[in-house]
Amino acid sequence: MLSAEDRQLLDLISQDCRLSPEELSVRTGLSPEHIIKRIKQWEDDKVIVQYHPHINWEKTGEPQVAALIEVKVLPQRSFGFDKIAKRLIKYPQIKTVYLMSGGYDLALIIEGQSMQEVALFVAEKLATLEHIQSTATHFVLRRYKQDGVALMGQEETPERLVVSP
Repeated sequence: MLSAEDRQLLDLISQDCRLSPEELSVRTGLSPEHIIKRIKQWEDDKVIVQYHPHINWEKTGEPQVAALIEVKVLPQRSFGFDKIAKRLIKYPQIKTVYLMSGGYDLALIIEGQSMQEVALFVAEKLATLEHIQSTATHFVLRRYKQDGVALMGQEETPERLVVSP
């Protein structure tokens, strides 16, 4: 269990990993030396796994398509969800893999440069894997918020059209 100061420090790092130990010290009241040691320990323990920016790909003009894929798995003795997940995470197109409760077993986030590229990956690579019973693909049409970060400001909020009888 995390202490309140550890939780605060991790929250600040997750919001902006570019903050220096001195800036984190000002915000938390902890010494920069303590913060450096704590971050190093979290990196060694794989609590902090990676640092990365949040990129709003729509603003770059680069083609970027994402899809959420629902995957149903055929249950097999001695071949559980972890083995399937370990196999799936090797594909660079698959950005996220979640074990789910409910109507399907795994949720995947796949990215590619076009809908066709994503569809071909699902049809040729994913759906053909042993133990995959079925898939359902949902293409992301627009991202408003991702990983807790708003990708559009209030001034960019699309207006709804007035519907009159």
